[in-house]
Amino acid sequence: MTRLLAIDRAVIRRLRDLPKSEKVECLLALCDLLDGYGQAHAHSGLGIRKLGDKLYECRGNRDLRFIFQDRGGELFVAFLGNHDEIRALLRRGSYR
Repeated sequence: MTRLLAIDRAVIRRLRDLPKSEKVECLLALCDLLDGYGQAHAHSGLGIRKLGDKLYECRGNRDLRFIFQDRGGELFVAFLGNHDEIRALLRRGSYR
């Protein structure tokens, strides 16, 4: 099944503000996410973890993680942050 990748504007802004090397790592991780999601062995390097019903986390780089939702035909990347920011977001339940 071919999926689309949709990215929240706040995530795009955060990516733009990253140093070039970190930005490249995170963008490559998004490419790998789109190619490897749903294939257990293909996504092992991404560290995909299920957080809830159709809500997942994956590694962007060593320090940053993406929160994304499986919306059937698309994967929606809702947030990019470090471990502490992710924990706070999940406690608040303020992801889309």
